[in-house]
Amino acid sequence: MKRRHLLAAVAASLATPALAQSPWPSRPIRLVVPFPPGAANDTLGRAMADQLTPRLGQPVVVENRGGAGGTIGSEAVARSAPDGYTLLLGHVGTLAVNVAMYPNLTYSPVRDFAPVAMIATTPNVLVVNPRRPYQDLPSLVAFAKANPGRLRYCTAGNGSAGHTVMLAFLHATGLDMEHVPYRGLGPALNDLVAGHVDLTWGGAPTVMPLARQGLLKALGVSSAQRVPSLPELPTAAETVSPGFDAVPWYGIAAPAGTPAAVIARLNTEINASLNSPEVAARLRQDGAEPLPMTPEAFGQLIRSEMARWSELIRAAGVTAN
Repeated sequence: MKRRHLLAAVAASLATPALAQSPWPSRPIRLVVPFPPGAANDTLGRAMADQLTPRLGQPVVVENRGGAGGTIGSEAVARSAPDGYTLLLGHVGTLAVNVAMYPNLTYSPVRDFAPVAMIATTPNVLVVNPRRPYQDLPSLVAFAKANPGRLRYCTAGNGSAGHTVMLAFLHATGLDMEHVPYRGLGPALNDLVAGHVDLTWGGAPTVMPLARQGLLKALGVSSAQRVPSLPELPTAAETVSPGFDAVPWYGIAAPAGTPAAVIARLNTEINASLNSPEVAARLRQDGAEPLPMTPEAFGQLIRSEMARWSELIRAAGVTAN
């Protein structure tokens, strides 16, 4: 009898953790945006948080944690518990470019993250101060060629999406411009509007409202084809650099080791949101193109983009530290 009671007690003690474990998610989820408010990744992050909150039944809270080209916030997520309660709103910079941009990068996009879902591509728009003499892409390129090193372009920081697009643009056109990195796109655009710098490539959701107010002048887009929501803007490929195509992308990643069931649930809910006509229309209105993917396909994209941008950055001889 005593042995039976002992075995029952042991069985109960072993079963308790499983019974006590709450189904995921049972508390709020942090979505870390590794840049200050105001850039395209912040806009997309908040849009996804709004969608995932009712779908998951728990608040998805955006946390802006900027600095060092997105590396600070990305590293914090990589070092977080792999329990599904801390996620990264990553993009081409933090999950591909920074490997080559930061020689001492403290995280690996492949080793330290589990890809969850692609969100969207967002062609960047080249905007200039409207008081400058160049008012289209050909005249800008002609001015830059006649005045090497004179133009100053601003970005949200080393490794930001705008920085990577500009590096590709300078490499494709052979232009020479001075880089002025800021701590976020907001202050960079403030100085661009004020005329302290000359131009930038910025996400359409962020820069087009300023262009529509006449505070900036939009000259073109970085995608190979025109953006349906911005049909009036030519591509760099059709005007100054045949074949040019540099489109930032954004997606969600989790710390490596996050349970496969959690990643599958997140991927299902994110893709369902992106396939919603209302969400797709909202994103396209801002120039973004929803692009649902499986975690496996997103992981393949990250690896291929790491190779592509590492080659370009090595050719440009650019590093952040």
